[in-house]
Amino acid sequence: MKQGRIVKVSGPLIVAEGMSDATMFEVARVSEKRLIGEVIELHGDLAYIQVYEDTSGLGPGDVVTSTGQSLSIELGPGLLQSIYDGIQRPLNTIYLQEGHYITRGVDLPGLSREKKWEFMPNEELKEGDEVVAGDILGSVQETELIVHKVLVPPFVKKGVFSRKPEKGSYTVEDTIAEIKTEDGVQEIKLYHRWPVRTPRPIVKKLVPVKPLVTGQRVIDSLFPISQGGTACVPGPFGAGKTVIQHQLAKWSDAEIIVYIGCGERGNEMTDVLQEFPELKDPSTGRPLMERTVLIANTSNMPVAAREASVYTGITIAEYFRDMGYNVAVMADSTSRWAEAMREMSGRLEEMPGEEGYPAYLPSRIAEFYERSGRTICLGKDERIGTLSVIGAVSPPGGDLSDPVVQATLKVVKVFWSLEDQLAFERHFPAISWLTSYSLYHDNLREYFRNEVVEDWERVRNESMELLQKESELKELVRLVGIDSLSAQDRIVLETTKLIREDFLHQSAFDPDDAYTKLEKQYRMLKVILDLHRASLKALEKGVPLGKLIDLPVKEKISRMRHIPEDRLEQFDEIEKEIEAQVSSGLVESRTVEE
Repeated sequence: MKQGRIVKVSGPLIVAEGMSDATMFEVARVSEKRLIGEVIELHGDLAYIQVYEDTSGLGPGDVVTSTGQSLSIELGPGLLQSIYDGIQRPLNTIYLQEGHYITRGVDLPGLSREKKWEFMPNEELKEGDEVVAGDILGSVQETELIVHKVLVPPFVKKGVFSRKPEKGSYTVEDTIAEIKTEDGVQEIKLYHRWPVRTPRPIVKKLVPVKPLVTGQRVIDSLFPISQGGTACVPGPFGAGKTVIQHQLAKWSDAEIIVYIGCGERGNEMTDVLQEFPELKDPSTGRPLMERTVLIANTSNMPVAAREASVYTGITIAEYFRDMGYNVAVMADSTSRWAEAMREMSGRLEEMPGEEGYPAYLPSRIAEFYERSGRTICLGKDERIGTLSVIGAVSPPGGDLSDPVVQATLKVVKVFWSLEDQLAFERHFPAISWLTSYSLYHDNLREYFRNEVVEDWERVRNESMELLQKESELKELVRLVGIDSLSAQDRIVLETTKLIREDFLHQSAFDPDDAYTKLEKQYRMLKVILDLHRASLKALEKGVPLGKLIDLPVKEKISRMRHIPEDRLEQFDEIEKEIEAQVSSGLVESRTVEE
């Protein structure tokens, strides 16, 4: 370790001299308080260090000590149910030791050193067996929901067991196996460290072929995301970005959730911390926290640590993906992450890009989202894991021309556009069906056709065409009035009203409506379209428009969201009523004519 001296302090940025041996992204300890910092620029013997804690009281002459290590986190049993700050300090442990405020310089390990884990070895392994990086050594039952698979770390070269794993009770620092490689004997523990800025290695990326089922009808039916896909949720203040991410974290069929609160308000993170322990996983009935990791670096916490929090979260997610799990990362919000980069760039006196953001902003955003994917993981068994990334973007005033939004849209394949007008109308999720898009339809077509229903795509496309036509008709109505529309166009407006109010609108607070399975989503949409087609046929045969607009069955359609998932036969009854009521209208109209 080498020591230097501070020559300049500028907010979270300090400049230290005498650091000629320092390397980029090396961790340094600043002052006697040993604040954590990271080298982000080097000029001769000057090192520019971003400090992840409050720098009040620092001044020229204070000691800076290089550690020789890059910013790394601990990966092993104990991650789930934990709440970390941006550099993986366990906030719940710090609270017990320090109280409500984090003491500067506090340095606690990310994983407990006291807790013992019951390790079950892989019975197929024998002494002398050849092992490679990614092989499963055994498992630990981390929570009731998740079995934590202990893998050979990616940095271990191919070798043979000189001591195979044995069943027992271990702390994370105990040696569970020894592997003899060409570089010597490597001790394997229940945990290892990994640099957060380095993507964990994989064998190969695969095409995503299965949707990440969220239970949100506007997403699953109209703009789906795949397991291993990327999505962004931009929108103005109050449009519901955080609520959507909360819903996806609660209800999506990802096995592991990593929720990164990078720069948002503390009360929003508090909602997560209070809600998640009480919420039950829909498939198992266990608390959601048993499959969740929370990274909390809110707006009142150090700015520089926001930038690190995103990498901390995605590295933890990659670790679980390597076990073969389906993992989803929620980043709320990447705009605050970009603002932290802008601040550090300004303090480094770099040439600013658009709106003051650094010129490398697009490449940093791309690097983050490109760590997603459906992949073949390291190891001889070629298991497949997926990592989906969903980032909220908070452009000033909801302006989608903001550089962060534009840089994100160039990388992600799903765009859920939030509109404040929909939010003001209390239409949630406030995702615009006219401007949003998903580029995964072609990849997911076979899944929906084979696993859900054959004509899923037809029903979706027909619904989107009607919603597009409604937009054109509304413009016409604004110009010349509703009386100028034909009866067929009036039926289109009635149908799209049902789609908007009874299908796309969804209540997060209604236990029956918060989550909808794919089959029920299809049945709901099909009932509305069946009514539409039946109404158009009845119009052609002379049934009055007023009769079709006031059909009693519409009341049942408005309540179909409350039909239980195990009573889908009730949709058949609604379809029979549609047929009966439209037929009775035909009979009445013929009687009047006669």
